[in-house]
Amino acid sequence: MSLTLSPNIPDPDGFYDDLLAAHEGLTEANSNALNARLILILANHIGDREVLRKALEVAGE
Repeated sequence: MSLTLSPNIPDPDGFYDDLLAAHEGLTEANSNALNARLILILANHIGDREVLRKALEVAGE
């Protein structure tokens, strides 16, 4: 499996709206905790250590 970097979400604006709504009313600490949980849930879903390593690399650039 390789890391998909091209647009791959059918409704990216809708997803962004959902993401913002999930953070609405949260403190900065709770927002950061939500992001951390979301990252771990999605990383678990992906499950491929090499893909996750590449994602970390790309995100750090």
